[in-house]
Amino acid sequence: MSTGRILNIPNILTLARIALIPVFLIIAYWPPAIGAVQEGSMTRHIVLTAIFVVAAITDWFDGYLARTLNQTSAFGRFLDPVADKLMVAAALIVLVQWEPTISMAFAAIVIISREITVSALREWMAELGARTNVAVSTVGKYKTAFQMIAISVFLLNWQPLELVAYGLLYTAVILTLWSMFIYLKAAWPYLKQP
Repeated sequence: MSTGRILNIPNILTLARIALIPVFLIIAYWPPAIGAVQEGSMTRHIVLTAIFVVAAITDWFDGYLARTLNQTSAFGRFLDPVADKLMVAAALIVLVQWEPTISMAFAAIVIISREITVSALREWMAELGARTNVAVSTVGKYKTAFQMIAISVFLLNWQPLELVAYGLLYTAVILTLWSMFIYLKAAWPYLKQP
């Protein structure tokens, strides 16, 4: 595959999304980040939310452009889901530190564990030549939408929206478990083989 094909617009957007992760973390932890979070520094939260929202929008936009401009590539199909998972994991880790409660930690563990499980399942199914059996489901798309919105609301750290944020987050958790069940059910005929 040529370098020109790899460095197309959708892949550049995906790479930019990955490049935003260290920027996101620097802003989240730059001194006096922890104190600023506790004091409710709104500017920091608005910037972090904006970075995460831009990443979420480019997630949709790079896929749309890849299909519209006929610029799909193996590199893009590999990197796009990796970029999504890295940004979500980074944001969840920050949120757990900001709010070290069982409810936040449980949600983060469920979401991150599901991503690891489904990624491993897809890789294993690909080795069997049956990867299409665990293609992205509609429930998985809804899960992603709720997850991105919930994390964005939490990053904003605006007290009146905390209950809404938890409602969105736990809707994402339910959809996360549901979508994982769908993938495992599809893979079960292969998993139960000796």
